[in-house]
Amino acid sequence: MTILLALTGWDTRPWIERLSRHVPGYDIVTLDEPHDIQGIKYICAWKPPQGVLSQYANLKILFSLGAGVDHLLSDPDLPNAPLVRVVSGNLTMRMTEYVVQHVLMHHRQHRMLNDMQTRKAWREVEQPSADQVRVGIMGLGELGTDAAITLKKIGFRVSGWSRGAKEIEGVETYCGHDTLPAFLSGVDILVCLLPHTPETDGILGIKLFRLLAQDGPLPDAFPAVINAGRGKLQVEPDIIEALNKGVLKGATLDVFETEPLPETSPLWNHPRVT
Repeated sequence: MTILLALTGWDTRPWIERLSRHVPGYDIVTLDEPHDIQGIKYICAWKPPQGVLSQYANLKILFSLGAGVDHLLSDPDLPNAPLVRVVSGNLTMRMTEYVVQHVLMHHRQHRMLNDMQTRKAWREVEQPSADQVRVGIMGLGELGTDAAITLKKIGFRVSGWSRGAKEIEGVETYCGHDTLPAFLSGVDILVCLLPHTPETDGILGIKLFRLLAQDGPLPDAFPAVINAGRGKLQVEPDIIEALNKGVLKGATLDVFETEPLPETSPLWNHPRVT
């Protein structure tokens, strides 16, 4: 029996070592070495070249080596086999740590304080408590739900928006495209954890940013956006325009339309972008 590793951008050696240890008796091969295409029943994939998996007609299971599966579902020639994604407590915890870190960064105005330190200048700044700040999460899957629960425990006023109906204790939830304006109107810090689909492509644009609340407790810090989902969700010229015009006061971007981010991108040096 043979398992195929179809990886782009990752070192295959650690995966070969792990799979050999946990599933002894299987041969582990990669896309760039000779193998029997007809004999491949299992594929572990991360961003394989589009169309390359279509030749594996005897595939039984396709494993995505991450929580997201949009990198596979965007392939029109994907084999007709069950698709399994990773649900890991460790992965969920890491994403929640990231989201909480950057919500607190915007809430506690760290970029402004760092700037004052650099200039060796000090002035007292207003600091509202967490229960005065509204955090909205777009995407209430495994990752979004855990982040929402944790932010609620810290004391933030948390709401969430998703395609289908979700219920989370203590969190006001919205579902469906028609409810998006109502959701956004009550958000000071927007966290995006959506998957990339045809419906969400470019959703983080100037039209959406204009719907965010403009009456938050920190006019110089809110509204802010945190994109920890996928780069294709955001329209980067719109983010820069929104920041320059004051529609947005800050942005944390973990992903980009082109990765790695080109050296020529103005996002590198924008004073309100992390």
